[in-house]
Amino acid sequence: MTTTPRTAGAPLRLGLALPQYGPLADPAAVARFATAAEDLGFASLWVGDRILTPLEPSDLYPGGGTPEHPYPKEFETFADPFTTLAAAAAVTRTARLGMSALTGPVYSPVLLARALTSLDLASSGRLDVGFGLGWLREEYFAAGVPWEGRGNRLEELLDALDALWTGDPVAHEGPQWRIAPSTVGLRPAQEPRPPVLLGGFSPPALARVGRRADGWLAGWMPKQYLNGLWSVALEAAEKAGRDPGALRRVLRINPRRGTGVETVADVPPCLDVAREEGITEVLVDLHYVAKDVDHALDLAAELITTAI
Repeated sequence: MTTTPRTAGAPLRLGLALPQYGPLADPAAVARFATAAEDLGFASLWVGDRILTPLEPSDLYPGGGTPEHPYPKEFETFADPFTTLAAAAAVTRTARLGMSALTGPVYSPVLLARALTSLDLASSGRLDVGFGLGWLREEYFAAGVPWEGRGNRLEELLDALDALWTGDPVAHEGPQWRIAPSTVGLRPAQEPRPPVLLGGFSPPALARVGRRADGWLAGWMPKQYLNGLWSVALEAAEKAGRDPGALRRVLRINPRRGTGVETVADVPPCLDVAREEGITEVLVDLHYVAKDVDHALDLAAELITTAI
């Protein structure tokens, strides 16, 4: 099935990861970085989620982990995503604020809804909520959450969040959580709720995007895989009676040695590919190539100049 997105021909919106992990993990610098990034013209600012870096993990990082180096060393220092976004929300006015992505199933929906709603209000309705399943089972164990059934847990989390954002009174009854009929006065600035984007790189994950999300948090990959997975989401949306053309794609690009996209200079050709494929939102993460926050801002200025 081929569906022309409503955004075909729309200008590319370029986003930037906020300084959150590795040598850039400096919560005190987030406000300065966010202000400068918005002034440079970046349309969105993003955070990720990392809970734990075990010495002997059960799982290797899908983006190139090896037994000797199971995950990037940068992951060993990781600032809280909610605090980071709150700091950015306080000093920006136009940039959207997104998550790519929270490990959804490890969070309680009631506490999560409170935090996300507060962020949406603090940013005057600029929040994009992003969820994934994660890849590291030790993070689940540390959070007291079972690894098995995580896909179903994410489905129920989305159900509960919808109830908390739109119900009056709020109630939810499911296998994982029971929310007694309650009054929740705090409501998001965006109606009926903030957009929900889902990550994942398997057919079931893309089917979930099509059935119930507002878009896909994609990663840089060969076009045939990108398009093949996207077609799964479009077909699932159509079967669910939803408009496939309304789905968003946010393409994440992480310049990193050994990946083929190793420097900021390698990003513009990727943006050309994104445009050709009708992708209008790209997130660039500089954590693997920047030495510190100031260097990241220098690279961001270089990127925005060459990307336009």
